[in-house]
Amino acid sequence: MFDTLRQTVLSFPEVTESPHFEKTSFRVNNKIFATAVPEHNRATVKLSPADQDVFCTFDNAVIYPVPNKWGKQGWTHINLLAVKEEMLTEILKTAYCEVAPKHLADLIIFE
Repeated sequence: MFDTLRQTVLSFPEVTESPHFEKTSFRVNNKIFATAVPEHNRATVKLSPADQDVFCTFDNAVIYPVPNKWGKQGWTHINLLAVKEEMLTEILKTAYCEVAPKHLADLIIFE
């Protein structure tokens, strides 16, 4: 599922991929909106607290807040072995729109 994640986020406007400690990070406007650790089958995304609440009500075996202060700021883990591709795409779009400049986020929202 990591390849699907990478392909999806790199299709968003102005996304770059770069290392971030032991993770792969995906950025827009130099701000991280997603990271992934393929060997752990996990991704982490930046959501608003409201979006985090919505997605995390689905199934905490699939998506759940990071268990520390980062989680309270909207950072959310995704189990790449359990998430369905359609849900992953929606989560990634939401995370992108959370950090992207409005003119770029609008391109995703209205596609």
